[in-house]
Amino acid sequence: MAVNLKGRSFLTLMDFTPQEIRYLLDLAHDLKAKKRAGISGDLLRGKNIVLLFEKTSTRTRCSFEVACHDEGGHVTYLESSGSQVGKKESIEDSAKVLGRFYDGIEYRGFDQKTVEDLARYSGVPVWNGLTDIDHPTQILADMLTMEEHMAKPLNKAKVIFCGDIRNNMAYAWMYGCAKMGVHFVAYGPDELEVDPDVLSASRKVAEATGSVIEVSSDPGCLKGADVIYTDVWASMGEEDQIPAKVKMLTPFKVTTELLAATENPDVLFLHCLPAFHDFETKMAKEWKEKGFDIREVTDEVFRSKHSVVFDEAENRMHTIKAIMVATL
Repeated sequence: MAVNLKGRSFLTLMDFTPQEIRYLLDLAHDLKAKKRAGISGDLLRGKNIVLLFEKTSTRTRCSFEVACHDEGGHVTYLESSGSQVGKKESIEDSAKVLGRFYDGIEYRGFDQKTVEDLARYSGVPVWNGLTDIDHPTQILADMLTMEEHMAKPLNKAKVIFCGDIRNNMAYAWMYGCAKMGVHFVAYGPDELEVDPDVLSASRKVAEATGSVIEVSSDPGCLKGADVIYTDVWASMGEEDQIPAKVKMLTPFKVTTELLAATENPDVLFLHCLPAFHDFETKMAKEWKEKGFDIREVTDEVFRSKHSVVFDEAENRMHTIKAIMVATL
């Protein structure tokens, strides 16, 4: 079946069929190979995109900018202090204006409704660079990385997300695994309740794809994992929660012992970054001085042969390029 995503927004993987996601991954593989071969592209020539950032980012911003430039497009970057979007001008009005200027809009911020409203009113493709409940561009990059490093197909893989199982990465993984037939386990403390709507929606999709979506606090769930994944324990604006989270999540820190519990010598370690894996950052140092080890992964694991986090980071660019090329 031919896949045509031209004019589509990319707000969540739940909006796409497994065949459409497969198409985006295949396109990303192809575009990455061309870039590695030094073959320049012009698939976005004459296109202008705008990046709206309420939350700062290194990888998301750089991925969109480099990917667009690689294919001949042009980028405008707007952070909260540099525009009136959502402040003196409503999201609806801003979307209608930006849709007249630009061929595509990226949004990275807080409320999923904001990115949905941009798509509703702009008349151009809108791409979700991260919200409080989803991070679909990251999942595409993660799956591309898995395919590069695993001998088995996605629908034979098992992914374990360790730690704060209520965050946007855990939910984005549930959606992505459900769509692509991947066995997914949210491994975290019993006192953290996964959003029942997210869990229900993911499991409903999983019924059709053969995926299994589980939530567990039992370390026995680690056995047979192909991927161990984690994220920082406090999202932006949640620093006040760190002491309580450190106490609750330390048993789920990714260590060499946790990797060994998978009983898979080829298990991969992935992380969306940035990561607290040592004490070389200002924040990690400050909290260590207060008596709290905020590292969600040990430096030994982060720098081990299992870690493919920098391949994963690079793949943000290739999958985002595929999304823009496919939808524009």
